[in-house]
Amino acid sequence: MSRLRPIRPLIPFVMALAAAVTVVTAAGPASAWQSLQRVQLQGPSGEVIEAGVWTPDDPAGGPRPLVVISHGNGGHFLGHQDTAEALARAGFVVAALTHPGDNSLDMSRSLRLTDRAPQVSALISFMTEAWPGRAGVDASRIGAFGFSAGGFTVATLAGGESDAQAILDHCAAHPDFFVCSFILPEGLDLAGWKPAGRDDRIRAAVMAAPGFGFAFDAASLDEVRIPLQLWQAGEDQVLPAPFHVEPLRDRLPGDPEYRLVPGALHHDFLVPCEAEMRAAVPELCRSNPGFDRAAFKQAFNAALVAFFVRELGEPGR
Repeated sequence: MSRLRPIRPLIPFVMALAAAVTVVTAAGPASAWQSLQRVQLQGPSGEVIEAGVWTPDDPAGGPRPLVVISHGNGGHFLGHQDTAEALARAGFVVAALTHPGDNSLDMSRSLRLTDRAPQVSALISFMTEAWPGRAGVDASRIGAFGFSAGGFTVATLAGGESDAQAILDHCAAHPDFFVCSFILPEGLDLAGWKPAGRDDRIRAAVMAAPGFGFAFDAASLDEVRIPLQLWQAGEDQVLPAPFHVEPLRDRLPGDPEYRLVPGALHHDFLVPCEAEMRAAVPELCRSNPGFDRAAFKQAFNAALVAFFVRELGEPGR
């Protein structure tokens, strides 16, 4: 595999993605949800967390299931807006956070991967205990979706316990791999690594192109008991096979629903790119010739919605 550029040179592109998606959201139709509400909450270490909340346009039928979304390294809460819209259109309440210190504007804590799960748990607590619309949330039916580093986050929330030394060993053996190009110069804070981050309020989860699957061994995944849907990009150069998705697929107990997407690149799980976005963030918008990201994301979103309907129950019942 050719060496890919480290993540820090991509920060301006990710910042442009956040700006471009914001424009699309503001200009797009609002018929699928009541509103996209921007909220702030306090994180587990006192930090301020920004999040977006999508709500269904039909409030009838009682409290709705909640799905929380964790973005990838250097991302933004709007990076999966199409998936959030699809879930809201199907009747779910959706909340996506921007991870403090690991986002498009601030990468100062991007290597503190185990800080992420407690931040998602704080979002769940906010949505079920403090959000003004909390009466419309069924706290017994909560799902989680994570992409890339967000997939690692969801694996932790589901009960997996990661090993930071396994990441350092992996990068010592593969220093030219993308993730290692920014881990090796600084290393990981082993003393501050928090392997566990399980949140039993989450009843079902979806992971798309999750990172660092090799950091979980079979024993550390033994307590994962919730239904899982696991997606892999067939030509992922950022998190290449067989190191990231396959260990989770093969070591998770039970039978996770595994889906391989032939021809897909890592970033094909992000929001489809309009012309403005392709100009602003060409590297994140690139797909293989003949691969239709927009069509794929429609099918992906439909499968994700169907999974959560099956595992959390029909929204509005």
